[in-house]
Amino acid sequence: MNAALIAAQNAADHWGGPWFPWFLLFPLFWFLVLILFFVFARRFWWRRHWQEASGAGAESVLRERYARGEIDETEYRQRLEVLRADRGKSR
Repeated sequence: MNAALIAAQNAADHWGGPWFPWFLLFPLFWFLVLILFFVFARRFWWRRHWQEASGAGAESVLRERYARGEIDETEYRQRLEVLRADRGKSR
C-alpha cells in the first residue's frame, strides 16, 4: 500500500501535481474559438453570396409583397421593370 502511494505521489510530482490537465484547456479553448470563427464567417459569407446569386435582393422582396397581396399585378410588373432596367444599367 505504501509503495502505491509513493508511486502516485511521484507521478503527481512529475506531471506538475494537480495542475497537469489545465495546460490542455488553453489550446483547446483557442482551437474552439478558431473553429467558431471560421464556422460563423463561412456561414455569413455563404449566406450573403447565396442571396446575391438567388436574387434575394429587391426582386424577392417585391415577389413577397405581391404574394402577400400588398401590391397588385400592375404595380408588381411596373416595379419589376424598373428594377430590371436599373440592374441592366449598372452592369
